[in-house]
Amino acid sequence: MPDLSQTPHRITTTMQLTIPGTSVRPQVDPFKMQLLKWIGNKQRFAHEIASYFPPDFRNYIEPFLGSGAVLSTLAPAHAIASDTFAPLMEIWTTLQTSPETLGAWYRERYEAMAAGDKVEVYERIKASYNQDPNGADLLYLCRSCYGGVVRFRKSDGYMSTPCGVHNPISPESFDMRVQEWHRRTAGTTFITADFEETMEMAQPGDIVYCDPPYTHSQAILYGAQEFDLRRLFEAIARCKDRGVYVALSIDGKKKSGDILCDLPIPDGLFEEEAFVNCGRSMLRRFQMQGESLEAEVVADRLLLTY
Repeated sequence: MPDLSQTPHRITTTMQLTIPGTSVRPQVDPFKMQLLKWIGNKQRFAHEIASYFPPDFRNYIEPFLGSGAVLSTLAPAHAIASDTFAPLMEIWTTLQTSPETLGAWYRERYEAMAAGDKVEVYERIKASYNQDPNGADLLYLCRSCYGGVVRFRKSDGYMSTPCGVHNPISPESFDMRVQEWHRRTAGTTFITADFEETMEMAQPGDIVYCDPPYTHSQAILYGAQEFDLRRLFEAIARCKDRGVYVALSIDGKKKSGDILCDLPIPDGLFEEEAFVNCGRSMLRRFQMQGESLEAEVVADRLLLTY
């Protein structure tokens, strides 16, 4: 296990909120500066999720890192963050060890797109990634593909998302984000690992935040096709048994609250359930060719073992 400090982390708060039916919980300051565009990105409401964490905990552990929204918002002094997706973890380790390299990756591809045909250059970068999956190409693709919907074919892992209609942010703006994210993740150990391996590192008093692929909505995304939710529930139960706090974001309500997603949630594993409003589904907009879907407001279910 990485050498993490035993000094408890205390969530910095600006005020206290009292929510009907719950105990007083801290309000966490929002941080809405995305580094990566990513489907399921929780940057807009990561502060609300983090406000459900215990006010005091030892280490923060996130075994499904993705875009790192909650990690960056919380900015913990000591953390472990992992994902099985090696090109993604190449981005995160480079952010920590050589942030200037991350900026150079982005600038090189931005300038190539600006100097040529936008879609043609995008397709060239995508072909480069598909031939040899790597963090440098993935970084730019996720910021320039349609809606940040980084989707892959199950058969061969081929990234198939088309070029987005938007103009990616400038290299100068991206560099500013890199520096801020570098600062906020300075205390994090990044590893490429399966969620079970990462969760076994958690010790009593640590908080584990899980944001796995969603069963009802994300089957086209990386890693989702083989994901086993029951194996995750078993890992959560082991964490709970040894005194680790676990918070799980998972499928909640769809169709503006008309449908509650049915999941095999074990009885007695979680002590509290909350719903976090996510706004309209970007994935549904992608699937419905960009329509603004008034009835597609979704709410994530947040399950807590404490």
